[in-house]
Amino acid sequence: MKEHYQGLGHIAIHAKDMNESIAFYEKIGGAVQQRASISTPDGDKLLALVSFGGFTLELIQSPVPVPMTEGSIPHFAVYVDDLDAAAAAVKAAGVDTFMTPEKKVLPDLFGGLENWFFTGPSGEQIELLHML
Repeated sequence: MKEHYQGLGHIAIHAKDMNESIAFYEKIGGAVQQRASISTPDGDKLLALVSFGGFTLELIQSPVPVPMTEGSIPHFAVYVDDLDAAAAAVKAAGVDTFMTPEKKVLPDLFGGLENWFFTGPSGEQIELLHML
């Protein structure tokens, strides 16, 4: 399965206030790459990709407050060359904690992507990510 991994995709961080978070990361040397939103039943979820220190942060502002008692990092993403093959390899290794029965394809988000989340043994979310 490791032959499909291409590197760290991004680190996701919950933002209480998107504009405040963007201003903070810009102040310390970050640069906004893209902004987007996803409609949810509770309202729009705001997203921003910020390049920072040689990697990308995905800032996420949910339409409803997110409890942050354990911190603000909800998942990490790993770029893969072939999402279906990488997921099949993870499943073949005995991982049965995929969070949805099939991958998501989001052709309009950040230039187009497909992803699939699963959880690790401590509940951490891991995103297999392929940019279209």
